Order: sequence, then structure tokens, then C-alpha cells
Amino acid sequence: MDLKKGDTVDGFRILAELGRGAASIIYLVQDQKSKEVWALKRVRKHQPKDQRFLDQAEAEYRVAQSLDHPCIRRITRMIKKGSFLSTKDLFLVMELVDGVSLERMPPKTFEHASVIFEKVAGALAHMHDRGWVHADMKPNNIMSDAEGEDVKVIDLGQSCKIGTIKPRIQGTPDYIAPEQVHRREITPLTDIYNLGASLYWVTTHHHIPTALAGDDKLMGSIDDALIEKPTPAIELNPKIPAKLSELIMQCVEVRPEDRPPDMRFVGERLNLVLGILRAQRSGSETTSDETIDA
Repeated sequence: MDLKKGDTVDGFRILAELGRGAASIIYLVQDQKSKEVWALKRVRKHQPKDQRFLDQAEAEYRVAQSLDHPCIRRITRMIKKGSFLSTKDLFLVMELVDGVSLERMPPKTFEHASVIFEKVAGALAHMHDRGWVHADMKPNNIMSDAEGEDVKVIDLGQSCKIGTIKPRIQGTPDYIAPEQVHRREITPLTDIYNLGASLYWVTTHHHIPTALAGDDKLMGSIDDALIEKPTPAIELNPKIPAKLSELIMQCVEVRPEDRPPDMRFVGERLNLVLGILRAQRSGSETTSDETIDA
């Protein structure tokens, strides 16, 4: 049974439903003692096959406990309900994020996009330093306010230790890296690909062709030199700064070793692009940044 306004879960009172995922519901809740407001994620086991969703939520909690970065959503508590041997309900008490996903509200200018993605790159570099890969970076997992000041990376449910080889394909088809499809080692370079694919969509409004996007050619070996490369971002949107397009295309190279060496390099290049854009704007008679829409 779904929770309703006024219900309580271990001292957290339900205020409203915020949204639903494939296997979860997120509620707006208030701690009855501190009066602080949080987001409460509920994952429920309806049948045995749902156990993987509980496992994924528990893994998300464990990853979050090892991280401490202002641009990564905090998860402060895990609550389990059920019998001693079988959890039926799992709740995660999460930081309430004041923003909207980039999938729903993409940045409107290249400067805005560069600000957001530089912060995301910093958050992912922190994850990598702590030994984790996000492994599902996409616009829907980046939350931002309208100004790009408050940026949060969310959904650590597919995160894993660096070097993990997953037994089944996990990822989002339009952003998934070749090594994820071929069930090879997941590394920080995987996040670089996912981030590049996200930037590609934000700046061109097109998805890159991936091995799960319906193109049979891309199902070949990762090492196959004949694998089709995506159209350069700047060809799809000539307004994209050349340095930004160059970085995006480096990030989505098929072979991991051909991508930028680490996420800090990506962040530094985004900072460079941002500096160029701001210098151009300050030297222009107009005060507005170039809009992304072609």
C-alpha cells in the first residue's frame, strides 16, 4: 500500500509524493523531532525478483556513506522494514534537492552548461578518488537550479567499485559506454564516456549512437576500428565552442584509452571553455551568452 500524507516512517512524517521511478517512490517528509525536511525514497519488494531493487538501494546507501562532496546528494539513513530474515520495505533518507534534472530543464547557454558540468566533473573526480564509479551518468541524474549554482549528482544505484565487471548489462541506452555493453571492467573512464554523451545531448539535442541504441554495427568488438563514430557535435550545432566540441568528442571515444586520462582533466578543460566564453562575453557589446539552440 502506498503511503499517504500524514503517515509516518520511523519519525518521518509524509508531506507529499515527489515522484516515482521504475521500482521506487520518493516522498517529501519532515523529521518530527528536528523539523528538518528530507526526501524519502521507498523501495518495496512485491515478489522475489524485486530483491535486486532492494539490493541496489542498499548498495546506493553504502556508496553514499563513503562520499563527502557538496555536489553529490547525501543519504543520511537507511530504514528496513519486514521480518528478521526478509526485508519487505527499504527506505533511504536523502538530502532534499532544490532543482530540476537536466533532462527536464537543459541549460540554455554554453556558459551555463559549462558551469554545471564542471561541477559534475568535480563530484565524479571525488567518487573516483574514493574508489567508486557512478556508472549511470546522464542528464536525468544531474539536478540543478536555474542558475547552475546548486548542482547535485544523484542516483548512486548502479555505482560500483573501480574495476568491477558486472554480470549483466547495466546503463541507460543513450549514454552507455561500450565497455558496459560488453561487460568489461567499469572504470573512471566509463564515467567520462557517460558524461561526454550527456554533454553531447545537452549541446546538440541529439543522442550519440551507442551499442544499445539500435545500431547493429556497434555491437561488434570494442576494439573494432570499423565501429561508427558519432557525428562531431560542432557539425550538429555550429554554435558550439570549438574547444567544447573537441572535449565532448574525446570523451565519447570508443576505446577507453583514447579518452581524457581522468575526470580532473575534463573539469580543467571545462573551466578553460568557461573562461573563453566569459572573456568573449565581456568583450562583446551584448551581455548575453550564446544560446545552445541552433
